Amino acid sequence: MHEEIERMMNDQLNFELYSAYIYYSMANYFEAINLQGAAHWMRSQALEETGHAAKFASFINERGGRVKLDKIDAPQVEWDSPLAVYEDAYHHETVVSDRINKILDVAIAKSDHAAANFLQWFVAEQVEEEASTDAVVQQLKLIDKSQGGLFMLDKELGSRALTLPPDLTGAGE
Repeated sequence: MHEEIERMMNDQLNFELYSAYIYYSMANYFEAINLQGAAHWMRSQALEETGHAAKFASFINERGGRVKLDKIDAPQVEWDSPLAVYEDAYHHETVVSDRINKILDVAIAKSDHAAANFLQWFVAEQVEEEASTDAVVQQLKLIDKSQGGLFMLDKELGSRALTLPPDLTGAGE
């Protein structure tokens, strides 16, 4: 694997772990304001992000690279509203998408077809990540200040099923 791609993938692996920290912090915010469904949604998101980090680690190792873990900064812990939390989550997912696209651009420029192929899964995943987070943002905007609407949405968010990448679930073994 090209040195620059290995460095970028290690940076992304660490950013995925930071993403998990962010989502755990958001989950705890929702716990504190008694929105258990939103807390569940965010905990599921945090677990998904650790799965993403594991995919990067596996790929780096499979290609003979070296995984390099770095410190993880403390995330934000307070927000003004549930909408502000999901808006931050949506913005964060757009940052992740941009980072993945930049790694893919380098993989293509360096003719690293294995890395480019690997990153395609993340490109598709980020489309889903942005769409699902934005859907909650839009629902919260529709609800506005309706406590009943927030209660119903929270119940729906609590039904989210955790989906891990296929190679981390034991499927196909």
